Amino acid sequence: MFKTLATLGLAAALLSGTVTATLADDSKPVKIGWAAWSDAEFVTKLAAKLIETKLNHKVELVQADVAPLYQGVARGDLDAMMMAWLPQTHADYYAKVKDKVETLGTVYDGAKLGWVVPDYIPADQVASIEDLKKEDVQKKLSGTIQGIDPGAGLTRLSEQAVKDYGLDGYKLQISSEAGMLTTVDRAVRGEKWFVATAWSPHWMFGKHKLRYLDDPKKSLGEAEHVDILARKDFKSDDPEVAAFLSRMKVEIPDLEKAMFDAQETSYDAAVDKYIKDHPDQVKSWIGDQG
Repeated sequence: MFKTLATLGLAAALLSGTVTATLADDSKPVKIGWAAWSDAEFVTKLAAKLIETKLNHKVELVQADVAPLYQGVARGDLDAMMMAWLPQTHADYYAKVKDKVETLGTVYDGAKLGWVVPDYIPADQVASIEDLKKEDVQKKLSGTIQGIDPGAGLTRLSEQAVKDYGLDGYKLQISSEAGMLTTVDRAVRGEKWFVATAWSPHWMFGKHKLRYLDDPKKSLGEAEHVDILARKDFKSDDPEVAAFLSRMKVEIPDLEKAMFDAQETSYDAAVDKYIKDHPDQVKSWIGDQG
């Protein structure tokens, strides 16, 4: 249905600036960037399917890390990205490009970052990040906070949280979303204690019984909105697709259900199911083309 470019090659090219001429040569496909987060993958592939099937525009999906995506949209190498977590998570990335991009809309509200533990850990022992300083709790958690990608906003905020709460005896284990999920799955099967960096929306909350730890210092931020950013002039260059993206909005419970469906089947199948189950919503996004 659409082309996906190699992650490492594209990321390196975006960072070095060498991809500009290559992408600019073909003005026909709408180039949408995404990073390998499950929520971003679903909404991006949902948008791509509708742009192709309802608006009859070709789409090229471009996978890279978060920082190169912001740079790619700012330089015009990419037309849009659908995963700008604001105002805090991606604050540093956005600050560097805010004058070079346009916000088309908010694809979902109420997004959240935090640290989670399984429900089988008693809440009277671990309810807050502050509780991680307890000697017996630290021992049961092996002094480890399971993290994700090194370039993620959640990683940056988690590093700050370790400092804010004085968790000197802990190591933030840098990994990836897949690595974090593997650790969580393995620990839950053995009912072992763990604490992991996490975010909502995410399908893992449909698979496991997890709870967020209280964050009284607000080190990990509060509820956020996830915006769609576009390059300058995209609205005038492709008003139909820009208008569609500006109307696209998904409720978090619906998104988490769709993300879980994607894990049980595939993202393509979950996208098709979402479109079938939400005809009125899709029609409103498409507008007169629906």
